[in-house]
Amino acid sequence: MTHLTTRRRATTLGVALVATALLLTGCGRANSEPTSSGSSGPAINAKPATGTVQLWSEGADGDKLPTMIAEFKKTNPGVNIQLTKVPQDQFASKMTAAITAGTVPDLIFGYTEDQSSLLATGGFDTVPSGLVSEADFFPAIWGNSVVGGKQYGVPWYTYANMLMYRTDLARKAGITAPPTTWAEQKTFAHKLKAEGVANPLVLAVSYDKYSAGQWQVMAAQNGGSLLNADKTKWTLNTPQNVQALDYWASLVKDGLSSADGPAFLDTVPWMSSGKSAAIVDGGPWFASWFDDANGKGWSASHITYAQNPTGPNGGKGATTGGGSWMVPSDSKNKDAAWKFVRWMSEAPQQVQWYKIFGNMPALKAAWDDPALKGTVLDQVHAALDNGVAQPNVPTWDQVGQIIGQQMEKVVRGGVSAQAALDAAQQQAEAIGVTGKQ
Repeated sequence: MTHLTTRRRATTLGVALVATALLLTGCGRANSEPTSSGSSGPAINAKPATGTVQLWSEGADGDKLPTMIAEFKKTNPGVNIQLTKVPQDQFASKMTAAITAGTVPDLIFGYTEDQSSLLATGGFDTVPSGLVSEADFFPAIWGNSVVGGKQYGVPWYTYANMLMYRTDLARKAGITAPPTTWAEQKTFAHKLKAEGVANPLVLAVSYDKYSAGQWQVMAAQNGGSLLNADKTKWTLNTPQNVQALDYWASLVKDGLSSADGPAFLDTVPWMSSGKSAAIVDGGPWFASWFDDANGKGWSASHITYAQNPTGPNGGKGATTGGGSWMVPSDSKNKDAAWKFVRWMSEAPQQVQWYKIFGNMPALKAAWDDPALKGTVLDQVHAALDNGVAQPNVPTWDQVGQIIGQQMEKVVRGGVSAQAALDAAQQQAEAIGVTGKQ
């Protein structure tokens, strides 16, 4: 799961990236909303792909992609896929500039975090009719590249977060099963606290869009949402969302989580040393990180994985992410690009990529393969059906940062959850969802 390590470790592009994208709306293709019809042209035929495809890959995934490209060429000998690996922290700005200049590649792979700003440029085609089926993919990752009811990307891989905790410390505290509700999670944490765990629960206390994303998951568990149904308005300060923030903040105020950490990369030492005992909505990549820090097999013998607790009315939710393939509208070889996408979206290739790189399939059928079975994988698979994707609107980076700042005021400054979200809502309404108010 190298890409997860690289991506989440990087600092967010935040306001600067969105500002870059919006500044470019004064020229070139970035001047328009995505306007392609439901299909970007005729269906892609079954003939072998031919010609040259310029492919840009974001992050570390490109290191192993040549293996898959070589396999594709065995049945498509007339195609030449030229791969360019672009660092994650440069990808969105480089791609936005390329769209504006008309110097785009034929195909890109982009992380979920970057898709909303990229799609806001209007520089991508919709997925051709019949190329893949929406029903074959997990809803959250499929919906991440839907704009105006039109699909602009084909999911390549995905993941979902879960609750993970120190089995040995829980046993010492008399805990025999994971918490399944918010109330049980508090009881669980209090028992760990009583046994000497200083900060039982690890929360996302970076007070940025990642904190906002964790609160968003709790809002979903409580029946809330950050946007209205058609994604045209922010709905941050609804009663469900306020209650979710009250709960999140209470974990800090009750001494069950620290307002000061751990920072993301400090989570492993805090958990390994017993300073903390559970990660709330934690990423599956932590399993390998624990083994890297403590020795092979440590995670299997010390960590239990479970579904996130449900909200008061039984609502479920888990952070989800991943990435998708997209074809720029100015691509010179759309036919071959989409054929490669279709091939990469088939179950054998999805399983093979997991074996090569550790990324988990976005295609539901691929999870039937024995290679996708195991303690962590089974919990991730179960959580994917309840995945909560970040709001796929261009201004999420800005609004997410605002929410994170307001969350800090609740835990440090004595501001109520209602007042904090009222303030965030006011600022979000001024920004809007497109950045073009």
